[in-house]
Amino acid sequence: MTGFLGGFTIASLGGMIGLGGAEFRLPLLVGVFRLPSLQAVILNKATSLVVVICAFAARSLVLPPSALWPHGWIALNLLAGSLFGAWWAAGHAMTLSRGALDRLILGLLLGLGLLMLAESVWHMDSGGQALFADTWVLVPLGLLAGLLIGAVAAVLGVAGGELLIPTIVLLYGVEIKLAGSLSLLVSLPTMLVGFLRYRQSGAFAVLSREKGLFQVLTAGSVLGAITGGLLLGLVPAGVLTAVLGFLLLGSAWKIFRHGR
Repeated sequence: MTGFLGGFTIASLGGMIGLGGAEFRLPLLVGVFRLPSLQAVILNKATSLVVVICAFAARSLVLPPSALWPHGWIALNLLAGSLFGAWWAAGHAMTLSRGALDRLILGLLLGLGLLMLAESVWHMDSGGQALFADTWVLVPLGLLAGLLIGAVAAVLGVAGGELLIPTIVLLYGVEIKLAGSLSLLVSLPTMLVGFLRYRQSGAFAVLSREKGLFQVLTAGSVLGAITGGLLLGLVPAGVLTAVLGFLLLGSAWKIFRHGR
């Protein structure tokens, strides 16, 4: 029941601002369910994969895939970097000690928390213009951004939407609703690559050992994401983003600061 309620609450709050809440599930898995960091990352990634698939199916009813094809090159540009980043980072994470991985996760979660606080006061608006008109500049920047986002997503077991959406909006000048769907196109292959890489780790057995937790956490997360989407606009996005940013900073610092 704790897993279902935790997944539901986290995904509901995240869904109200267009996120799946995976960055909040990680402290839950480590702090409440006492999973070792690598096992928590793998379980979080498996849950995120199911949530993202459901989210993409739901968004396809509102924004058909045909609307994405003219912007498909953006997804390919980011994927060219994110696939390599996810593969490399997942492999590197498996070689780290528990304490080193805890410190890495702490740094990344604190960075995401600060980003959320920044987004709460600085609203994304590109004015429909790409950051650079020169494709020879834009494409390498997209590769680099994809590389970094793929690495972060692999280490934390998240879809990366909190990084992908601002990147697509600000770098490529895409409208935010369309950017949300494009981010899912990038997230799915990126998460699959990281997931396959983690199969080489003995910690991957957590999916069978914690099968019950995975099922209830996933069910709660999917239902929460749907609920959050229906409640979109109930709370001002800036206020909710700021609150979640502070919560992420606090929970990450409390759980990971000493490597437990």
